[in-house]
Amino acid sequence: MKKIISVGLMALLIITTQSCKKRFEDLQINPNQPVTVPPYLVLGKELNDLSNNIGGNAPWDNVMRYNQYYCRNYQYYGDNAYNFAGTFGNYSNDLKNILQMELEAANAGSAARNPYAATAKFLKAYYFYNLSSLMGDVPLSDALKGLTNIAGPKYDTQKDVFLQILKWLDEANDDFAALRNDAADKNFVAYDLFYKGDFTKWQKNVNAFKLRVLIALSKKSADTDLKIGQRFTEVITNSAKFPLFSGIGDNFSYKYNADFNRYPTNPSNFGFDALRLNMAGTWVSNLTTLQDPRVFATCEPAYKLIDQNSWGLTDFRAFVGSPTAENQTDMETKAQGGFYSLIGRYRYYRTFTAEEGIIVGYPEMCFNIAEAINRGWVTGDAEQWYRNGVDAMIKFYGIVNGNNTFYFLRSGNPTNLADYRTATYSFDFNTYYNQTTVKYETGAAGLNKILLQKYLAFFMNSGWEAFFNQRRTGIPTFSTGAGIGNGGVLPKRWTYPVSEQNVNNANWKTAVDRQFSGQDVVGGDLWINK
Repeated sequence: MKKIISVGLMALLIITTQSCKKRFEDLQINPNQPVTVPPYLVLGKELNDLSNNIGGNAPWDNVMRYNQYYCRNYQYYGDNAYNFAGTFGNYSNDLKNILQMELEAANAGSAARNPYAATAKFLKAYYFYNLSSLMGDVPLSDALKGLTNIAGPKYDTQKDVFLQILKWLDEANDDFAALRNDAADKNFVAYDLFYKGDFTKWQKNVNAFKLRVLIALSKKSADTDLKIGQRFTEVITNSAKFPLFSGIGDNFSYKYNADFNRYPTNPSNFGFDALRLNMAGTWVSNLTTLQDPRVFATCEPAYKLIDQNSWGLTDFRAFVGSPTAENQTDMETKAQGGFYSLIGRYRYYRTFTAEEGIIVGYPEMCFNIAEAINRGWVTGDAEQWYRNGVDAMIKFYGIVNGNNTFYFLRSGNPTNLADYRTATYSFDFNTYYNQTTVKYETGAAGLNKILLQKYLAFFMNSGWEAFFNQRRTGIPTFSTGAGIGNGGVLPKRWTYPVSEQNVNNANWKTAVDRQFSGQDVVGGDLWINK
């Protein structure tokens, strides 16, 4: 009897011990924090993040000031200095999510070739392109491997980073091509904010972005590893394998709405900053020199000049931007006094949607192809591609042949059309294009026109591309002086995060010594631009 009782107690103790152990392990799990997530939820977040991340895709953010499209004229809200202190934070957070999306797709039983993995390759290429273009050498092959005991990742050379970017893009193109024949993943379609599961359009975006990457390497066209001309030729001569954008309807662009994803400038913040933002001289003066009506769509006239000179509302002389590098006190006085053009309030404050935020666009692609032909990398009709890009970007603003009505707000309510003054401007594209300042020509003069029109096409879109292209080519001339900080000199790069000196010093020092003679400064020349 005692033996039976002992055995019973033993069994009860074992069960109780196992139960307690299980409960203890259960208590270690936070029920409010998921340990797994469907890949389509990560997809939706990451695609949404593209509209507003450290890559600078959001219209009217700091990057667009660095691109010299607009200025802050009110000191309370900040200045126009180029603050290029680096950070890996936002990039690494997004890249961690992208890697997790790939893992969750695999754990859910997806084939090795699946839409989440294909999209991840494009996103990794996109983020590392921006990160390296800002800083130079960056951790890539060892990046995000803290859980595998690589806490101090080495820095890959910028050349190796770009080779990996091109590899990812080629793989993404091949993956999307193969996936076109598979049954659609309904969850991917639902959370694909850009193309709703249209993999042909995804291919077009990947390949248009690839041309951006190749153009960024223009100073390395003789490099036998990069094979810039060969890669460019492969893309533009083999449309079956490398489809490209055929118009602005293919743009990889973010669509804003009035509910949750409002355009950054809108009626709700009109009173906060509409008078604090005036237009930059680099943007305005280039438009007025070309007699380009895009200035009417994006800017207000300088009303004091209109009053003093009895000019019409669409007189190009009435549109004046401030030098970005101007003393901010002087800028504020002139802007508030009506001597500078303010932000175009009809387009950018009347509604919550304004315009789509282009991330990779058809006009840029046209200009990139025209540039490659002009440089002799590939054969083709540079003028036609150039003309296509100019035409598409003017149409983006709703400007058509014939009479165009523009609206300018002097005072009142931005949502009430009765408070706007209207003016009509007659436009003819052929007349505009045939100006000597616009019409394409061969050689260096033609290249400069391509680069200028590309800069104009980047207004409030495509993130850092306007800055990267100006840094690479010097077109257009940017305003320099005390107002931009940095001793009045344009910076060339971001410095590395200060934390790297503490937590990854040896690898940080190797990268700085290799590129910048031991000085981690904003004036350092990147390999890509040498």
